[in-house]
This record gives sequence, C-alpha cells and structure tokens, in this order.
Amino acid sequence: MVVAANSGKKRANSSSASSFKKRPRIDGPKKEEKSKSKGALRAEKENISTSKVKRSKPVTVDVVDDRSEEDSEGEDFEAEENGDEGMDVDPGEDDVVLYEGTQPKSSARESHAAQRAIANERKASKPHASLLVEAKRLWSSVRQKNDISKAERQKAVRALMDCVRGKVQEIVFKHDASRIIQSIVKYGGQKERDEIALELKGKYVELCQNKYSKFLVTKLVRYSPSNRSSILSEFHGHVLRLLLHREASSTVADCYELYANAADRTALVWDLYGKEVALFATQTKKSLKDLLAEVDEARRKRVLEAVKDNILNIVNNPDKGAVTHAIFHRVILEYLTEIKYLSDEEEEKLRREIFDSCYELLAEMVHTRDGSRVVREFIAQGSAKDRKAILKTLKPHVEKMCSVDEAQVVLFTALDVIDDTKLLSKSLIQPMTSTCPQLLLPSSASSAATRRSILYLLVPRSNRHFTPAIVNTIAETDSIREKTSKKDNELRRDEIRKFASPDLLQFVVEHAKELISDPGGSLVVGEIMLYSDG
Repeated sequence: MVVAANSGKKRANSSSASSFKKRPRIDGPKKEEKSKSKGALRAEKENISTSKVKRSKPVTVDVVDDRSEEDSEGEDFEAEENGDEGMDVDPGEDDVVLYEGTQPKSSARESHAAQRAIANERKASKPHASLLVEAKRLWSSVRQKNDISKAERQKAVRALMDCVRGKVQEIVFKHDASRIIQSIVKYGGQKERDEIALELKGKYVELCQNKYSKFLVTKLVRYSPSNRSSILSEFHGHVLRLLLHREASSTVADCYELYANAADRTALVWDLYGKEVALFATQTKKSLKDLLAEVDEARRKRVLEAVKDNILNIVNNPDKGAVTHAIFHRVILEYLTEIKYLSDEEEEKLRREIFDSCYELLAEMVHTRDGSRVVREFIAQGSAKDRKAILKTLKPHVEKMCSVDEAQVVLFTALDVIDDTKLLSKSLIQPMTSTCPQLLLPSSASSAATRRSILYLLVPRSNRHFTPAIVNTIAETDSIREKTSKKDNELRRDEIRKFASPDLLQFVVEHAKELISDPGGSLVVGEIMLYSDG
C-alpha cells in the first residue's frame, strides 16, 4: 500500500510537472528570438546596420513622407508586371492624349499601341539602352522579396554586376539605373560593393546632388564600412555647399548622424570652420575648441568670424533644411561656447547677432542633443523679451516636445529659469496639461518620457522619475540661471505647481479608471494626488 501510494504520488507529481511544461509562455522573448541569425552576426561584425536606422525628426514636422527608394521599387515592379512602364518614361510632344468616350475601343487600342511603339523607339535610341534592358531583366530576380534562395540571389547579383561593370558612372544618374546599382550594393557581397565604390570614386559630390543617385551614396556608406571614410573624404571642401543643396542636404545629414564615426564627423564639421582653417589643416582634425587653443588672438577672431558667417548662411536659407541637421547644431553650439572666452561686450554682441537671426527657427533644433543645448543656452542667457519670443516660437510644438527626450529638456529649462510664471502658464503649462489625454492615454502606450514631462510640473528633478544623467543635463544651465533669473527657485516651482494643478486634477477625475489599471498611469495619479494644489 505504501508503494502504491508513493507511486501514485510520483504519477501525480509527474502529471503536474508535465502540465506545467505545456503551459504557454506569456512573457519574455522566445528562445529563437534570443539568438541572432548568422546574417545579423556578420552584419554586426562588419559594422553594417541590418535595419533601416533613421534620424530623429524635427518637432515642427507633422507628417513625414519617409518613403525611401526601397519602398518605391516595389511600385515600379508592380507597374511593369501590369504592362505599364514604371520607370524612365519621357512623354513626347507627339504623344496623343485620349479621353474616355471620344474614340471607339479598337481605335483607342491602336492609338495606345502606337504610343507604346513610339516610346520604345525613343528608349532604344538612348545610350546604353540594350544594357539597361538586360540589367532590368536581371534586376527583377535580384530584388524579389520571396521565392528566391540566397544562392540564387547571389548568382543573379553576380550576373547583374557583370552586366554593368565598367558602365556604372555612365548610367548611375538615371532613375531606374540608380536603383539597379543600389540593389547590387544592398544584396551583393563586399567584392561587389568595393567594385561599385571604386568605379564611382571622385563622383560622390555630384551623386549627392542628384535626386536619384543620392540614395546610392547613403547605401554605400551604410553597407560598405571599408569605403565609408574614403567616400566621406570627398565631401571635404564642399560640405557647406552640400548642406545648402536641396537634394544633398539630407544625404550629408544621414552620413553624419547615422554612419560616420567620431573622426569622420569631426572632419565633416571642419569644413564649416572657414577657408583659413583649411590652410593649416592637420592630418588629425580637431574640434573648434582645440583648434582655437593653438592659434594667436588675431587668427582666433578670424576663425570665429568665418564660423559665424557660415552659421548665418545656413540660417538665412531655412528652406534647404540644414537648420534641422545635427551637424549644424554642433557648429553653432561650439561657436556659442567659444565666444564666452571673449570680453563680455563682444560675447553679448555676437550672441545677440546669432539669436536675432535664428530665434524663429529654434523649434527646428530641439530634437538633437546639441540643438537642445543651443536653445537652452538662449533661454538661460536671454532677456525677458528674448524668452517671450522663444516661448512664442515653441508654443505650437509643446505637445510633440513632451514626447522627445532632447526636446523636453528645453521645456524643463524654461520652467527652471523664466521668472514670469504667468507667461509660462499660457505658453507652456496650459499646452502641456491640456494634452494629458493625448500624452498619457492609453496609459499602457505612454512612455516614460511623456510621463516625465508632466511630472516635472509637480516634482522637478525628483530622483524617483529623473535619472542622474537627465538631472545633470538639466543642471547645465544652473550657473547661468543664478546670473539671469531673479525669482527664488522654490517660489517659482510653487507657482508652476499652482497653475498646473487644476487641469491635472480634472484629468484624474475624468480618466481615473483607465489610469489606475496601468503601473505607469497609477504612478502619475499618485504624484498628482500627493503634490498638486487643491
């Protein structure tokens, strides 16, 4: 009986264990997801990004049409599948436009056939027509998303490379041919990438300025780390011109922010220090601070003047988009830092000149680390009139700024240094509290960043919600605040809390059930109940 009981106990335990093993896993990554694929490991080893990395977008952009050249390839492919040429169609003067109902169907078909024949003749007369026809045929295999093995794709890539070898420079500026070369770079191996990079050597500045081939430059910089520095070195002497070019500006920004290493970034920025700097350029490029430390006073002033001229050149052409780029933000921050070593009168004059030229564009800078620091510098150093102008510029974008890490620090600095809390209430506090439903609901989808922006109104710099790194970043302007702000810090915080409390309490009343059902939301509710006035 004892044995039977024990065996029965074992069976029960075994049954319990087996039922436990069969229980579905509800949290944590799957085992397969933990291990990286061989391709991902190879890409990591070669410093190649396997996913499409994107630059941070300005808070002034509402809807971003971020469709890349890869996305539109599929559309062109579908057009060709349906019998319509999706690429490189040049309608001529002789083409006949048909309107529905004006001709019989047979006549319309004949007219369409005639138009197609004319288009085919026109294409056949173009340079490299036969080469492009063959390249497109091979390309259709290379770019297939499914139904093709890795070996078959590599075979097609090699055949495609054989087809265009020696002709890359001649065809790459064409719309469809540029995409063919991009596919070789994307799906090919290092050998094919090196061949493409070598054939295009000396042409990268020109490629950047073409609306089709500029994507090829980005792909080569992304997928071919071994050629990255040599490609970027061709930009030297042309960076300012490229930043002010409508097509090239975004390419330079992508290369600088996403793929260049520290040395490459410094070399690109070097161009914006002025022409004189190029005369005593060293093999190792240095920051503006290190550069100015090695020159005499007269040369220092000339270099700073050249940097200022380049900054104003970019600011005075906002339609080119360079104002939003991190490379520009770095230069303007370095400039504002270095003029501090001049006399107080000179510093104020130069800072005022920069501020007056760009204060209306400050909202386009807050999304990057250096840009955020520039705007915070202007807020901390500015007069009451300057601060009012800055708040007017930022007010339409407060909701987006609350969700962006670098941008929200600008809001925190404004709350810390501006003495006019009534102005703060209208320009910042009310826009922040009125958008609580959009920022915090559904609570499960809200981020720690958006919660921080609301909690700063009640418990600024609390170590429960703000990491030491964030607090240190906010504190960068504390020394300036001591000189430019008169109101006591605690009094300012009490007034801000008083202005923010009514909307926050009303938000809790209306959405309490949704908030307390989520850890993040309940955290916000707890702080509002503990620290709000009312």
